[in-house]
Formats: sequence, structure tokens, C-alpha cells
Amino acid sequence: MKNISWRWIVVLAVIAVAIVYTLPTFNPGLWPHKKINLGLDLQGGMHLVLEVDTEKTVESAIDRIHQDLRGFMRKEHIAYTRVERLKAAEITVHIPEDQLEKFENLLDKQFRELRLASKSSDNGVVAMRFDLPEAETEHIKTMAVDQALETIRNRIDEFGVSEPDIRREGEKRVLIQLPGITDTQRAKQLIGRTALLEFKLVDDAHDPRTAMEGGLPPGTELLYEVQTDPITHRTIKTPFLLHSQTLLTGVYLTDARVQIDSQYNEPYVSIEFDKKGAQIFERITGENVKKRLAIVLDKKVYSAPVIQEQISGGSARITGNFTTEEAKDLAIVLRAGALPAPVNIIEERTVGPSLGSDSIRMGLISMLAGGLLVIVFMIIYYNFSGIIADLALLINIVLIAAGLAVFQATLTMPGIAGIILTIGMAVDANVLIFERIREELSLGKTALAALAAGYDRASLTILDANVTTLIAALVLFQFGTGPVKGFAVTLSLGVLSSLFTALVLTRAVFDYLLINRKMKRLSI
Repeated sequence: MKNISWRWIVVLAVIAVAIVYTLPTFNPGLWPHKKINLGLDLQGGMHLVLEVDTEKTVESAIDRIHQDLRGFMRKEHIAYTRVERLKAAEITVHIPEDQLEKFENLLDKQFRELRLASKSSDNGVVAMRFDLPEAETEHIKTMAVDQALETIRNRIDEFGVSEPDIRREGEKRVLIQLPGITDTQRAKQLIGRTALLEFKLVDDAHDPRTAMEGGLPPGTELLYEVQTDPITHRTIKTPFLLHSQTLLTGVYLTDARVQIDSQYNEPYVSIEFDKKGAQIFERITGENVKKRLAIVLDKKVYSAPVIQEQISGGSARITGNFTTEEAKDLAIVLRAGALPAPVNIIEERTVGPSLGSDSIRMGLISMLAGGLLVIVFMIIYYNFSGIIADLALLINIVLIAAGLAVFQATLTMPGIAGIILTIGMAVDANVLIFERIREELSLGKTALAALAAGYDRASLTILDANVTTLIAALVLFQFGTGPVKGFAVTLSLGVLSSLFTALVLTRAVFDYLLINRKMKRLSI
């Protein structure tokens, strides 16, 4: 009686928990538990493979070192004739020989990562060419992909996609699967946007159009403000001549929110800087009163207001004739951070909801057909005992569904195949037990003794077979990708649930019938 009681307590508790976690999938408003997540192939959505332009990251690193090097040389009063950044991710420095020792001390203190590629001297001037070692270059590229992965994940989380699949693929690729996405164009723009925010001074001493025709003055660049006329829908490009030096970047941002302008009733993005960013912004605005400060995002000017006074507090705003949706997306990418390098879409697939519905319907038909054939076979071959095995099979499917909901795993089409395979594996354990019981009954044992011997002798065999299958499923989950993982998840859950139903559930039912109900013979 003790065995019967503990088995039934466990069985009823497990079934109750399974029902609690399974029902919200069919009736989402029933209680707050999450429902089973459907994969891209079942509910439709977007599949993207992005490639991070890691070479641009190295170039950006060289650019940053180049700017810092010039700044430190001025700060340390090191005279130089030329400091240039070459196209091949290299920096050349030309300094007088009497400044060489001070320059080398500066390198040892601030720029230890630079490697001296060549050095020559001519007429009292030392020419040096620097680059980055291969190990440093590879580290920069690896960090760029990792940072891009994290930034994209933050953006998608802000966008509100449930159960996205985002992971690294190869050296510089990122795989993204977004189930349930319908506005694919907006999602692509949000994911692929670099979102590099920069603050630069406008060069009002030169005319932009004259510079376009006669060449840019040294230390300047030409960028455009792009606006769309709401009436004619024509794109208007306004040129701005900016100083190349970036005074402040979005690295110091702590928040970005959409606000509504009370005067014009138009949305804008309000940004907040951290303590250091606020100090830099205050200094910039204090030193450049009555000058125009351009707010540049991804090499496009959004606004260039005149600084009327020193701005403290670390707040600013980005305007640009946004729609509310555009302002929200801009706030998302600013909060999530800038991508370290541009990303290129090299593979794109979209699965429509109707195709996903067809997949679900065909998968369910396959499951029902396979399950029905197994149920009929067990009843014909094992009589009443087959009905008990079929009951365990149905509960087994409920347990798998509950497992998917509990662990928030994603059900895919290969996952449905794993459930169908589990249906056959679940009754396989019962077949082993029933055949053992038949052997014991043929030896003249009573029904209760044959039952105990059948379960005892078959249990080790069942455990061995299922544990090896579980190991294979876990290996598939660990090293597989996409569809393989979906198959491994349901297979693993199926193995565990079939062990429970075969060794605990059916044994509890047989014990109840033979001991409590005093059944004299087994219909097997």
C-alpha cells in the first residue's frame, strides 16, 4: 500500500503541474503562465544572416588612435611635421630627431598597442610607420562581432519580439530568427542601423556648396541633412560643412526617450548623458557659444542648432521631422548602443503566417495518424493492458507540451517530428515490460508476482536504452543549430516523460487494479 500511495502522489502531482502549464497554450487568458513558443517555421517570421564588416572596426580603431595620438602630442608639446593615417590601417609620424625620445616615452605610456612597422631618418626628420599587431587586430574583430551580437539582441528585446533566436555563426556572421514579425522592413532597418551618434561643430567660415566644387578645406567633411517634404514627398538634401573632429559620441548616453514638442506638436528624441558625458557636453557648449553644433547619426545630420548658452545637466534633444514610429525606433537604437561596425544582410528569408499554419496542420495530422495507429495496435495486441499503455501515451504527450512551456523552449517542425518519434519510443518501453510479464505468467506465476517480476527485469533494459538516447539528444542540442536543436529538445523531453509514464504511471495503475480492486488475472 505504501508503494501505491507514493506512486499515485507523484503521478497526480506531475499530471496536475503538466495541465497547469499546458492549458494556457490553448486558452492564453486562463492564467498567467507562458504558453508554448512556436518557431519561425510554425508561426511565420523573418530569418536573417548578417555579416559584420570587421575591417571597418579595425579602421575605426586606427582612426581613434590617430586622433588620440595628435591630441597627446599637442598636450605633451611634442613638435611634429606630419601625423597621417594611411588607407592600409597604418599611421605615419614625421618628427624632428630631438623630439624622438619624448615621443617614444609617450608611446610607452599611452600607445603600447602600436607596432613599429618601419623607421627612417632624413635631414634631421624621423619618419615612422605604425600599425597594429595581428593578435590585436583579431581581438578587435572578435570583440566587434560579440558587441554587434549583444547590441542586436538589446534592440530586438526593446522591439518586443518574443523568443527570438540570435547567435553567432562562424567568425563574423550573426544568425537572427524573429518569429511572428510582420513588419519585416522596419525590423531590418532597426537591426542593421549602425546608430553612431556624434556631435560636431559646423564650419561656418566656408560655404558648403563652394567646398563641394573647389575641394574641402583641411580638417572638414561634407555631410547632408535629409528631409522628406510631407506634402510633395520629395527628398530634400541640405549640405553641411563640418569639422572632422568628433567632440562627443553616443558612448556616454544613459537614456533616450520619445517626447512631443509642445510648440509644434511633433515627436523628438530626448537624450541623457552620464556624468562624464554631461561634463563634456557642458564644456563643449560653454566653449562654442553662438556656434552651430551638428547632431550626426550614421553620417547624416539630423539638426544643427546654434548654441545660445552653456548647457549643463547632460540633456539634449534630436529633432528631424520624425514620425512617431521613426522616433521610437531611433530611441531604441540609441538606448541599445551603436554597432561597432556596419552589418550587411547576406541572407534573408520570410516565412508567411499561412505557411506556418499549414506546417502546424500537417504536423498535427502526422502526429494524430501515427498516434492512432500505435493506439490501435496496442489494444489489438495487448488487450486491456494495451489500453493502459495508450493512456500513458496520451499523458506522455501532455508532459512534453508542459515541458516546452516550463522551459520556454521553442516548438519547431523538427520538434513535432521528435514528438512523433517519441510516440513510438514511449510504447516501446511498455512492449518490453508486457513481454516480460507474459513470460512470467507462462511460468505459472500469479498476476501480481508476474507484474513485479516483469517491471523489475525490464526496468534496467529500458533505462539503458533511454539514457543512451538522451545522451545523443543532449549532444545534438549542444552542437546542433536551428532545426537540429528543435528536434533535440522534444526528443529529450520525450525520453524523460516516457520513462516516467512507463515505469511509474503504468505500474501505479496495475498495482491499483491488482491490489485495491482485487483483479485476479491480467488481460495481456
